[in-house]
Amino acid sequence: MEEKINSKGIALPALVALVISSAIGAGIFDLPYTLAQAATPGPVLIAWLITGFGILMLSLSLNNLVINKPKLTGISDYARDGFGDFAGFISGWGYWLSAWLGNVAFATMLMSAMGYFIPSLKSGNSISAIVIASLISWALTLLVTRGIESAAAINTIVTICKLIPLFAFVVIALLSFKAGLFTEHFWQNFSVNMQNQPLFGKATTSGIFNQIKGCIMAMMWVFVGIEGASMMAGRAKKKTDAGRATIIGLLALLSIYVVVSLLPYGYMTQAELLQVNHPTVLYIFKDMTGSFGGAFISIGLIISILGAWLSWTMLPVEATSLMAEQQLLPTWFGKLNKFNSPANSLFLTQVLVQVFLITLIFTDQAYNFAYSLCTAAIVVCYTLVGAYQLKLGLQQRALRVILPGLFTVIFEVTAITLSGLQYLWLCTIAYVLGFVLYIRARKENGKTVPKNEWLMMGIIVGLAVLAVIFLATGQLSI
Repeated sequence: MEEKINSKGIALPALVALVISSAIGAGIFDLPYTLAQAATPGPVLIAWLITGFGILMLSLSLNNLVINKPKLTGISDYARDGFGDFAGFISGWGYWLSAWLGNVAFATMLMSAMGYFIPSLKSGNSISAIVIASLISWALTLLVTRGIESAAAINTIVTICKLIPLFAFVVIALLSFKAGLFTEHFWQNFSVNMQNQPLFGKATTSGIFNQIKGCIMAMMWVFVGIEGASMMAGRAKKKTDAGRATIIGLLALLSIYVVVSLLPYGYMTQAELLQVNHPTVLYIFKDMTGSFGGAFISIGLIISILGAWLSWTMLPVEATSLMAEQQLLPTWFGKLNKFNSPANSLFLTQVLVQVFLITLIFTDQAYNFAYSLCTAAIVVCYTLVGAYQLKLGLQQRALRVILPGLFTVIFEVTAITLSGLQYLWLCTIAYVLGFVLYIRARKENGKTVPKNEWLMMGIIVGLAVLAVIFLATGQLSI
């Protein structure tokens, strides 16, 4: 059967650009430091292969669902169709959490980038940095409440501002690369002491495994947004282009990430990498080229984050508006103001962003904490996507459908268990507010909460209470 072509649809190159633009955010600019904290180059390469395979399986699952379930809208709808309303709520609330927590990560990284010009902001979580980040966050929220949307021209500028500095970094890093330095500790066991100084030892299986585990969370974070092309499949010239774009985009992203994260090992020793300020790419480039090079990267990063932050200010409210339509949240969340913008949801989300920004004053790992929580929250959504794909595959008895779903579930569950279970635990606290709203939505629409859902909510609330107790007693830290 010949595939229908939408002459006015989005072409393959534009879909590929969408994938790359959606996924590349602030995370890549701090990858060299984040990975150097955890591993030597050999384990980093293995971790990239594992993460790349896991994200490929997720991409194939999303593509299959977009093509074969065209009436479903958004990631939460897959969970709802496959496993019921409560699963749909869990997925949608997790996506909402991930989206605004990602904005907190943007805020801390933006302050660090601005710290190149204003030293008092360099830490990303000083009082002055939090104040400026809060003002920017409120300004973006007010813009969106007035119906300001991310135009194609803005996205184009933002994408260029992301890629040109990275391209310049890769070229100069290649010219400065020292092969002997890169291979010096390639496979050795690695850890850091109390002063964040590197310790090397003879490679062991457990040592390599621990290094790989230490890389996974950061690697998963930089792929958040990979679902971009799959979500636009309905507007593509050919639906099959969405699948091709996702695969091509994934390979392009993986190549960029591997090169940017590994080249610094051939320019600085691991001890030197651990002493570089944040964002790492900025200060490594400054070391290579001088102050002008640092300013060049910094300006590109600032524009890039502001553009991405504007887009991701809209994403959380898209999730809650969709959930209101699906009767998973009260209709209050979907109400539009005179500018056709869901102001209620926007302001509630911004209040929570503000509260979270203030708490970052009390941790010296502000950016790492924010992106880890963001990644943990979206793992819930991605796992349910894989589970729905697996369910459909088993119903159809089709191995080509079963395998991507199965591998997606295995990868997401294993990755979060090994590298970030404490962050998933902390996310349960945010689900407590969501349960109150879910119960209200059920009553609002004349529905009751089944016993099995009460049981699930009780378990999650219990975990949330334990998380608060452990935080208060210092047994769980942020």
